[in-house]
Amino acid sequence: MPLSPEQKAEIEASRGQTAQTLRVVSPGMEAHLYTAHEVLDHGFVRVIDYMGDDSAICQAARVSYGKGTKSVQNDEGLIRYLMRHWHSTPFEMCEIKLHVKLPVFVARQWIRHRTANVNEYSARYSIMDREFYIPAPENIAAQSVVNNQGRGEVLEGEEAARVLEILKTDSGRAYDNYEAMISQDGQQGLARELARMNLPANIYTQWYWKVDLHNLFHFLRLRADAHAQYEIRVYAEAIAAVVADWVPFAYKAFEDYRMGGATLSATAMECVRRMLKGETVTQETSGMSKGEWREFEGVLRG
Repeated sequence: MPLSPEQKAEIEASRGQTAQTLRVVSPGMEAHLYTAHEVLDHGFVRVIDYMGDDSAICQAARVSYGKGTKSVQNDEGLIRYLMRHWHSTPFEMCEIKLHVKLPVFVARQWIRHRTANVNEYSARYSIMDREFYIPAPENIAAQSVVNNQGRGEVLEGEEAARVLEILKTDSGRAYDNYEAMISQDGQQGLARELARMNLPANIYTQWYWKVDLHNLFHFLRLRADAHAQYEIRVYAEAIAAVVADWVPFAYKAFEDYRMGGATLSATAMECVRRMLKGETVTQETSGMSKGEWREFEGVLRG
């Protein structure tokens, strides 16, 4: 269970408090504020704070004193122009602070995005909770035979059952030993900063993660992609749903130009021009390597 009754009560109490403000408020984001969106078996994502909205992006681009006299349509058109031409700094005017509960191995992937501010739960000072990520049966898969960093067919029957039992047993045993090592019942007890080394990578940790919208879009482009690992992708998808309500114009432009768009090299563009003129272009006549040509065909096929 991701949230205890006490945590849910605390969230409801936070949502019940209101304050008058002169700053920009996003109605879509206000609906998400403090609410925990459950992810995986024990994880969640919740918004702690945010700054800005679609109008803040436009304000920064225009360097104006307020929202001005521009229409909503003009704001949307400006945002799409900024996204289309890779003008990133106006998007940096919006920020979001998230509280995330996630497995340690997902956190180690996530932390590679270094353009954010992070403060993680410390196992040096505190005792880790006995919570582990155990995949659902449909997410237990074999190694992919075509992608060294991906998974292939779903494991079934006795092999799947054996793997799940190993994950559960090893996780429990590791935590039992962790508790035994730090216990001060009849012994000094090992320091927490040392005992934590025995914990498995599927144990849950928590952190506060603050990032601007430009760098958040970069995170989502990579981690909400269908090729991303499932366990981090579901977090990215949960965040994306929040962002879509927070800055709808910016998110729609992001979907169109980043998630749904494609970047072509100069060589690829020349091939497109030749094809439009009616020429038959093959990999051998394209000037591309086999890998480049395969990716190019994938873009054309959609």
